[in-house]
Amino acid sequence: MLTLTNYRPLRMSEVMDRLFDESFARPLAYDSYALPLDVQAKDDEYVITAAVPGLKAEDLNVEVTGEMVTLRGEIFAPAPDEKTEWLLQERRYGKFARTLNLPAELNSAQAEAAVENGVLTLRLPKAETAKPKIIQIKAK
Repeated sequence: MLTLTNYRPLRMSEVMDRLFDESFARPLAYDSYALPLDVQAKDDEYVITAAVPGLKAEDLNVEVTGEMVTLRGEIFAPAPDEKTEWLLQERRYGKFARTLNLPAELNSAQAEAAVENGVLTLRLPKAETAKPKIIQIKAK
């Protein structure tokens, strides 16, 4: 219950903060979808995982160039049905593309991608030129 003792109008800065937070946290254009990723750096490779529920391998595209990896795909919305009324629709649909610049050059010839149980896993080996070299020191 709202009473005068606990009512405090929002300051303009709070209103603007909320406006920006909501517009960036939930973009207004729902036709594009940002794919959330997990990226692990290991000694010889990077491992990227992403939740892609409902997508098959042929629905996804992975491109590796130099230090960059790009993931593309599309999550299709259910076909409209005139007999159904949506009560809640929170899942996002549409095309997505995500490009990452990794800290080291990648060996695109040995990159592997697999989808299992709605999870895309990319294994991106580091290029030989990106791996640390051990140099023997000679005593004179």
